[in-house]
Amino acid sequence: MILKKIPAFTHHGTRLLCLWQVARGHGVPFSTVPPQPVPPLAHTLQRYLKAVEPLLPPDELEHTREAVRRFGQEGGLGERLQQGLEKRARHSHNWISDWWVQWAYLESRQPLAVHSNPAIALPKLDYSDWRGQLVFASKLIAGVLDFKAKIDSGRLPVEYLRGRPLCTELFPLLFSSCRIPGPKHDYVAHYSKARRAPTHITVVRNYQFFQLEVYNSDGTPLTEGQIHSQLCRIRSQSWKMDKEPMGILTSEHRNTWGQAYNRLLRDKINKESVRAIEKGIFTLCLDSPVMRVSDEKYSSRMAAQMLHGGGTYSNSGNRWFDKTLQFVVGEDGSFGLLYEQATAEGPIISTLLDHVLEYCKQPVSVRAPLIPLPMPKKLYFYIDPEIKRDIEQAKQSLDILINDLDINCFTFRRFGKDFPKCLDLSPNSFIQVALQLAYYRVHNEICASCDSASLRMFRGGRTDFIRSPTIQALQFVRAFDDPSVSREGKVDLLREAVEAHATLTEQALQGQAIDRHLLGLKLQAIEEGLSVPKIFMDTAYGLATHWKLRTGQVLSNTDSVMCFGPLVPDGYAVCYNPQPDHVHFSVTAFNCCEETNAETLAVTVENTLRHLQELLQPSA
Repeated sequence: MILKKIPAFTHHGTRLLCLWQVARGHGVPFSTVPPQPVPPLAHTLQRYLKAVEPLLPPDELEHTREAVRRFGQEGGLGERLQQGLEKRARHSHNWISDWWVQWAYLESRQPLAVHSNPAIALPKLDYSDWRGQLVFASKLIAGVLDFKAKIDSGRLPVEYLRGRPLCTELFPLLFSSCRIPGPKHDYVAHYSKARRAPTHITVVRNYQFFQLEVYNSDGTPLTEGQIHSQLCRIRSQSWKMDKEPMGILTSEHRNTWGQAYNRLLRDKINKESVRAIEKGIFTLCLDSPVMRVSDEKYSSRMAAQMLHGGGTYSNSGNRWFDKTLQFVVGEDGSFGLLYEQATAEGPIISTLLDHVLEYCKQPVSVRAPLIPLPMPKKLYFYIDPEIKRDIEQAKQSLDILINDLDINCFTFRRFGKDFPKCLDLSPNSFIQVALQLAYYRVHNEICASCDSASLRMFRGGRTDFIRSPTIQALQFVRAFDDPSVSREGKVDLLREAVEAHATLTEQALQGQAIDRHLLGLKLQAIEEGLSVPKIFMDTAYGLATHWKLRTGQVLSNTDSVMCFGPLVPDGYAVCYNPQPDHVHFSVTAFNCCEETNAETLAVTVENTLRHLQELLQPSA
């Protein structure tokens, strides 16, 4: 793959924005948020060998050791590329983040729906009609605008992790931003940086899009009452379902959507409507009610609604998947959000969501002033036969993708994060080892699996991977169901596996994980016009980056469940939200793969956690 150089404005624009933030009092000054380090080459190569050891047979491991030795020898290619990265680090805002966003997101041609955009589903709200829907949606909009006001005025509290302040530069980029499709790679447009920042959101109901101004002429945000009256107007204008769901186009394969996007924008009306959606501060999706299901299946159904809208006969036309932020409020009490990852990952979104939910608990304090408001503007589209054909093709593609995705959400109620804590075990590492054991029980092997770690301790930091399969984890999962191993022996092996993962977590948080560094070395070679080094053409590297188990922890104070699709066709995605006395899980897999089954893994995870509790507390 040829890596395209990112336009200079992306990097410099971000840096200027950060300097502006600090000048205004935003977040944390550069002096207290250090630059992200480039790990020592020898450390990364040594840890890479440790990471592939549990995954490879002895003969392949020896071959990989030799490839790594040659790459890392003194005066060799690895040393040259390392020096290139260190130079890049000295002269850039962050040596890897721009590359990572380009490589992991913007150059990916997979549909954003299911494959990329994560969704968060929250507990059902206590209403079941359109009146309650619009009242809550009004409060939600006001809460998001309140969060934005705190960012704009520099009043957003600084967050800390392990006593260190976190970088805040991504927060302003959440608003008025959108991913734009291209023929070979995408880019992200940040309209909030314009001289006249957008003052509207877009609201979509029954597949119809509306531009809603959310600020008065004096710059003050609309009150909840004003917003509510405007949402009522939008409802009155959108009784019928639009026959041509324009939003479905954004769910297509990126090359296909890129071509359709260019056709769409040839018409002036279409261009104005698309730009209004892209420039909006965020998008609000007012969903129609979906078919009732049993309480047991409700969380899985709601997660699917948030992730992809349920299909072309449900609410998928109420989405614009390229939009950075989309809040979903259903007429049946369903609630959640969907976000595009090129701008921000989960921790930033969780901070926003926690603020909005706290805001929504407050009583209405300001009455709506008796000021006439302009009618929300309906966005029209001119659909010629070509565009109509694009829409029909996108509908078919999305329904096939949705039918292929199996989602299983459940809540494990026997214990939560307090249980491993009281045993002096890291809750996240404990769950990661449990997932390794569950996968081993289903497939009789361990696989390449990743857990995301935030790099916000560093300027412009995004994420790195924590590789969960370790030699210690392999030894534990092989011993756990072996009756010849004593209980005490199993407990010792469990502790060693959890501590090994906790050590990798600490390394990742210090900017010393291996995956972004290895990627940087590979991309540095491409940047210098060199052939891809043999270490990256090795079978081991392909196996070690074929993530059959994609995992993620949601650090949220709410009973929410996040979900996303697997990274590979024969893999799973497992997301979890540990609360003090319970844990929410979502498990996804593709039906087209006969070897994987989301329900089987979900049941095995539940049983495995119970068995681990019985191992550590036999009386339980």
